[in-house]
Amino acid sequence: MHSPQFTTEPPSSDTVGVPGLPSPAAGADRAPRTFDVIIAGCGPTGAMLAAELRLHDVRVLVLEKETEPASFVRIVGLHIRSIELMAMRGLLERVRARGRQRPAGAYFAAIDKPAPEGLDSAYAYLLGIPQPVIVDLLERHAIDLGAQVRHGGAVVGLAQDDDGVTVELAGGEQVRSRYLVGCDGARSTVRKLLGVGFPGEPTRTETLMGEMAVGVPPEEIAARVAEVRETDKRFSLGPAGVGLYRLVVPAAGVSDRAAPPTLEDFRRQLRAVAGTDFGVHSPRWLSRFGDATRLADRYRVGRVLLAGDAAHIHPPIGGQGLNLGVQDAVNLGWKLAAQIHGWAPEHLLDTYQAERRPVAEDVLDNTRAQLALLSGEPGARAVRRLLTELMDFDEVNRHLTEKISGIGIRYDFGDGPDLLGRRLPDIDVKQGRLYGLLHRGRGLLLDRTERLTVGGWSDRVDHLGDPTAALDAPGVLLRPDGHVAWIGDDQQDLDVHLARWFGEPN
Repeated sequence: MHSPQFTTEPPSSDTVGVPGLPSPAAGADRAPRTFDVIIAGCGPTGAMLAAELRLHDVRVLVLEKETEPASFVRIVGLHIRSIELMAMRGLLERVRARGRQRPAGAYFAAIDKPAPEGLDSAYAYLLGIPQPVIVDLLERHAIDLGAQVRHGGAVVGLAQDDDGVTVELAGGEQVRSRYLVGCDGARSTVRKLLGVGFPGEPTRTETLMGEMAVGVPPEEIAARVAEVRETDKRFSLGPAGVGLYRLVVPAAGVSDRAAPPTLEDFRRQLRAVAGTDFGVHSPRWLSRFGDATRLADRYRVGRVLLAGDAAHIHPPIGGQGLNLGVQDAVNLGWKLAAQIHGWAPEHLLDTYQAERRPVAEDVLDNTRAQLALLSGEPGARAVRRLLTELMDFDEVNRHLTEKISGIGIRYDFGDGPDLLGRRLPDIDVKQGRLYGLLHRGRGLLLDRTERLTVGGWSDRVDHLGDPTAALDAPGVLLRPDGHVAWIGDDQQDLDVHLARWFGEPN
C-alpha cells in the first residue's frame, strides 16, 4: 500500500474539530480512527444513506460541517416515490405526522391540472414538510440504527489508497474509512477535492421565496395575483397556513447566494412586479434560489462516491431535488454495504452511477423545460398553452405526473416484461402490505407459486410464499430498493438473477 497524498482545501477560520477525534496536540502520531464508510454531509441524502448502511451493520461516521441547523424553515415536498421509500423503511407515520398532505397534481411547470386517476401507488399524494424537520427525522433514524453523526466536522482533505480513504478535517484531525461518500451539497468539497467536473449552466436568473404575513384582504391578493400571472408564471402568492402566505417572486438580478434576502428585498421586488408589496411583514423564512443546472461527470472515483446535490443541481421547479437525493441514497446504500461485506457481485457498485445518473439527467432536462414554460416571452407562453391543452389527454398528464413523482423510473435490467426494472407498488400480501416486509433493507422473493426458494442467499434475501398476493406474475425478485430484478417461475433462472444481484450463495 502506498502512502496517501492529501488533496486539501485551506480550512476556514470558523471551522471546529469533530468531537471525539484526536486533536493534533493530543495525539498527532495516533493512527486515524477507522470506519467502513464516512459520509460528508448530514442533509436528507447523507442521513438517509447512513440509515441504509446501518441496516446492514456497516460502521458509519457522518461528518456535518455545520454546528447548528439551518436558520430558515423552507417547506419541501416529498413526492410519491419518496413517500413509498419512507413506507418501505417504516418511517412514513413519523414523517406524515409532521407534514401536510396535498393532492397530487399540478406538478409540471405549475400547470393547473389534477393528477390522473388511478395512479399506481397507495401513496398518491404530495407531503409538504419543513426541511429541518425531515433532516432531523432522518438523522435521528440513522442514529437510532447506530450511525455516528458529528456536527462541526469540516472535510478539508482526502487521500485514497488501495485499502481505503483517509479524510482530513479542519484543525488537522484525521479519520479513515474503506469508502467515502460526498453528500455535502451543491458546493461539495468532496467533489472539488476529487477534481470531478460539474458541467452545466450557471445561475442566470434568481427567484425570491419565503413565507410571511400580508396586510391586505385575500380577495385583493387573489385578483392581483391572477393579473400578474397572466404574463409572469414565476410569480405566486398563496396561503401557506394560518395567517401565512407563501411568496415566489423574480429577483432583480443575480446576487451573492451566501447572503440571505431581506424583507425589504421582497417588498422592493413585489412593488416592481406586482405594483404593490401587499403589506408583507413578519416573515417565517426567506430564501433565494437560482436556475443553475449541473451534473457531475462521474459519481465514483475509486473509493469515493457522490450523491444528492453533490452530484446534481437544478432549479427547484417541480420540487424534485430532495427526492432525487433520497432516492440516490436508497439505491446506493445496499450496494455499498454489499461491497463492504464482501458479497457484492462484480460491478454491482458501478450500477449506482449507471442507474442514477440517467435519472438525474432526466430531472435536469425536465426542470429546464419547466423553467422555459414559466417565461413570459410570447413563444414560451404559446408552448405553455399548447401543453396545457395536451395535458387534458390522460396519457400526457400521466406521463408527466409519473416523471415528476418518480414512480415512472425504469432501470435497464435487460429485456423482459414492462415491470422489470420498475419499483413494485405497496400491494396487498397475506401479512398485510408488501412494504412492511422491506423494513430491514433486504431483498425479497415474492413467490405466488410457493415452489421457489432463495437457497443459499437466505442471509441476504427474504422469501414470502403467497398465492394470494395482488401480483400479476408467478414470482418476482425485489432488490432492497424495491425495484423488480426478476420475474418468472423457473428456479434455475431465478438462481442466475440471485447471483447477479446478491453474489455467490453461502
